[in-house]
Amino acid sequence: MPTRDRLLAALVAVLWGCNFLAIHATLGQFPPMFAGALRFVVIAIPTVLFVPWPRVKLRYLLGYGLGFGTGQFAFLFIAMDTGMPTGLASLVLQASAPFTVLLGAVLLRERVSARQLIGILLAVAGMAAIAWQQAGHAALLPVILTLLAALSWAFGNLSMRRAEPDNPLHLTLWMSVVPPLPMFALSLLLEGPAAQWHSLTTLGTPTGLLGLAGLAYVVLLGTVVGSGIWTTLMRRNPAGVVAPFSLLVPVVGLTASFFVLNEQPSVLEIVAAAVVIGGVLVGSLRRKPVSRLEEELLPANA
Repeated sequence: MPTRDRLLAALVAVLWGCNFLAIHATLGQFPPMFAGALRFVVIAIPTVLFVPWPRVKLRYLLGYGLGFGTGQFAFLFIAMDTGMPTGLASLVLQASAPFTVLLGAVLLRERVSARQLIGILLAVAGMAAIAWQQAGHAALLPVILTLLAALSWAFGNLSMRRAEPDNPLHLTLWMSVVPPLPMFALSLLLEGPAAQWHSLTTLGTPTGLLGLAGLAYVVLLGTVVGSGIWTTLMRRNPAGVVAPFSLLVPVVGLTASFFVLNEQPSVLEIVAAAVVIGGVLVGSLRRKPVSRLEEELLPANA
């Protein structure tokens, strides 16, 4: 994986780590399913009008939209709305990395090197230590919902790779066309039109303005910029190499939660975060150079 791509992957981790603060602000104003529908409809409308079709098979676009878009954010928003702490949510969601590697190996037959496996295991061990430390602060249901969000993200990652778009950013934008209808339907069913209308009529309040700012961050930086870069990286690199960088997101999320929301990390959490970073670095190290003949014999996604 080139150094440039590693830096881009780290940038996405920062954007997505801060994204949890923006979600926290957004959910302070909007019901979770309605917030998810608004998030994607804001992108979907200009996409349909101005962005060319990404020229991929419809089933892969639907898989990406339902996995990465609908499933991930429906489960995540409900989890955070029902008591999942912001920092812990940023941690548990990164179970998408081992999920992606496992599904990539099983479904796409991508090879996982011993070094990558060691790095992932180190990072997962760090995540497990943080989860154990914070387990008393979250009920079981929000944790399960966040794990389901992580699994949905992993399925979305694989659908995106199978799509093989000519322009990954176009695919990312068109993916946003899929979630609004199912999420709006879930909002009507679970939250009701009264809650939707109240969130819209109180936008002039301080909470409403903060919620709008959070929604703007989620749409522009979290989705358009972050997901666009991530899609490009997943397209030109094996999933098992890119996915471990998502384990940096909880480090950013926990740090941002400390400064903004005053969530105080313990010494164990700080040490575990360092283990996560070390695991990502080990898992992303370049393998030794291969000869031209060996390179030609390797599969395209090796």
